[in-house]
Amino acid sequence: MQDRKPYNILYSCTAEPKRGHEPFVEDHALSYIVSGEMHYHTSNGMIVFPKGSLGFVRRNQLVRPVKLPDADKPFMSINILFMQDTLQLYSRKNDVKATGVYTGDSIIHLPGDPFLKGYFDSLSPYFEEPAQMTEALATIKTAEAIELLLRNPLMKNALFDFNEPFKIDLEAFMSRNFVYNVPLVQFARLTGRSLSTFRRDFIKVFSIPPEKWLHKRRLEQAHFLITERKQRPSDVYLEVGFENLSHFSTSFKEFFGYSPSSINS
Repeated sequence: MQDRKPYNILYSCTAEPKRGHEPFVEDHALSYIVSGEMHYHTSNGMIVFPKGSLGFVRRNQLVRPVKLPDADKPFMSINILFMQDTLQLYSRKNDVKATGVYTGDSIIHLPGDPFLKGYFDSLSPYFEEPAQMTEALATIKTAEAIELLLRNPLMKNALFDFNEPFKIDLEAFMSRNFVYNVPLVQFARLTGRSLSTFRRDFIKVFSIPPEKWLHKRRLEQAHFLITERKQRPSDVYLEVGFENLSHFSTSFKEFFGYSPSSINS
């Protein structure tokens, strides 16, 4: 079974280790790991969600997720995605608003909770037959998930803060997150800027356009990992933001004058 997404409920299943393709988290997500492990690689390190974990991932952040199956079972998870229009409608209908700025972690483990566990158990039958999940059911189950999360007072500020990110330190942010292969518009959004302002501010800070800086910085990081950490090019290219090994090898040779495969051979 591959990933299936009836409406905003995502059922994920893979028998092989699988890296997520899109590192930009656009919507809040509530997740339950049925089997296997989920590894979230962030600029602050790795966060592990083992089997049975309940977790909440905030929107507007860069995360590299890796799904790892058990020795005898595939990786399986159930995820509820909270779109902004859904949360805004819920906020108006129930007169629920953020009362402050959320200051907690962007990826959080939720403690063992029989109500949340029972909630995900009620979604398990749809794993094999996701077509049975109608739009009306998805709406009801999403509202139920919100109600359960709101038992924690901090979640009100996490869910119902509809403001876009404030303008933040561009140099610090890009130095931490350059390895994420996302469009410039996503970098701009995460730093609280329009794309045009992002480009202008970037040149002020780094003296070169963002595309050239990203290309150079990623290749320099790859060179460090291969020469100092003795990692293989096939293990490095995805880690530094390249989409395929061939393009990485060609770019590396053009930049340094020799191929990455020749370094440790």
